[in-house]
Amino acid sequence: MPQADVARIFYSSPLSRPRNAIFAITVLATLLVASLYSLFRNYFSALSPADVQVFFSSQIAVLLMTLLPLAILWFLDRREPESRWLYLIAVLWGAVIATAIALPINAFIFQAVGDFVALHPDIKAILGEGAGNMLALPIAGPIVEEIAKGLGVLLLFWLFRSEFDNVRDGFIYGALIGIGFNLLETPLYITNGFHSTGDMPLYFQIADRFALFGFAGHALYTGLFGMGLGLARQTTRRWLRYAAPIGGWLLGFSGHFLNNALGVLIALSVYLTTGKPLADIPETAAATPAVVEPFLSQWVQHSAMRLVGFFPFFLIVGVMLWQSGIWERNVIREQLADEQEPVITPDEYEAVKGDRLFRTRRIAGCDRRTSTTIVKAQDELAFRKWRLKQHGQDVDTDPLVASWRNELLRLRGAKMPAPC
Repeated sequence: MPQADVARIFYSSPLSRPRNAIFAITVLATLLVASLYSLFRNYFSALSPADVQVFFSSQIAVLLMTLLPLAILWFLDRREPESRWLYLIAVLWGAVIATAIALPINAFIFQAVGDFVALHPDIKAILGEGAGNMLALPIAGPIVEEIAKGLGVLLLFWLFRSEFDNVRDGFIYGALIGIGFNLLETPLYITNGFHSTGDMPLYFQIADRFALFGFAGHALYTGLFGMGLGLARQTTRRWLRYAAPIGGWLLGFSGHFLNNALGVLIALSVYLTTGKPLADIPETAAATPAVVEPFLSQWVQHSAMRLVGFFPFFLIVGVMLWQSGIWERNVIREQLADEQEPVITPDEYEAVKGDRLFRTRRIAGCDRRTSTTIVKAQDELAFRKWRLKQHGQDVDTDPLVASWRNELLRLRGAKMPAPC
């Protein structure tokens, strides 16, 4: 990464001080090593060779499926793309650190709830043999996992504030951490299923966890918290700066709780309707139990169920992303209006005014890479100017504004007034 890009990422960050940066890198590296050790000690060391083979086979499948939600986030991020290093950090936090934090705590909660149910047989009489797991799921997942993942979003918000501009940035960072968590959790569930039953629930787990292109689970839950932080960064209302992150986390928690509490709700409804626990209800014999339902069919079913069940959450995300797109285009149009060549040419500004929801402007006469770099620099300049004006600071004396203007001068080749 060029030195100028590194300086911009760390601008106004606590990491801009070498001592803080060394401390943060040391802590992050320690967390990463400790997390890998914890995962190996608490999980992988107990696996058989067959379990390990299943884990790595399913991990490859999950990696391939993860490319799709990553591509969608990359498209959402097209106007002001974040650093690829931040993408990697976010995914690693979700996949390794958040998973390692959640795994032993969740195991403790499941054990404690199981012991509680064993002392209260009336609970098992209502919910059936799986009462312990049913009750532990809504406690462990929503609380422990959303805190573990949310810590990563908070760190990005605090340490890389110059890269955390608005609602869309917040959703992207939160969703990346959720995608990372899903990246490791899915193979764990597949391996656990194989270890318990001898069958490999590959299609079911991937269809469920990648329903709606991977945005119906952890990416949604943590993305909602990220949106709250992004709104706090974007708004000029003081009360909303404090309320938005809390509201975002509670929304993510609620979605996760709803998903994990479905088993309890179904068991209770069955008991109230029939007077019997779910396990005592006779099942209809399957005609061909050995036949595996095609993956696409399972994916469509899971996606349809999640779309209906989580519709209010998807509506919130959709409206906020749509509004953030309008906000981004307005900021770019307003803040570049007083800029001259070589920052932006009249023809380029006309393209700015004509930018639309699903269309990204191009710089005429440039190759794709140069065009993308110029557009990014112009957009970054616009967002920086907006931020300074909101805080009543002088735009023309800001080092980051000068840096983006100089970058545009360099991209066009010294003092050439032409587009490239």
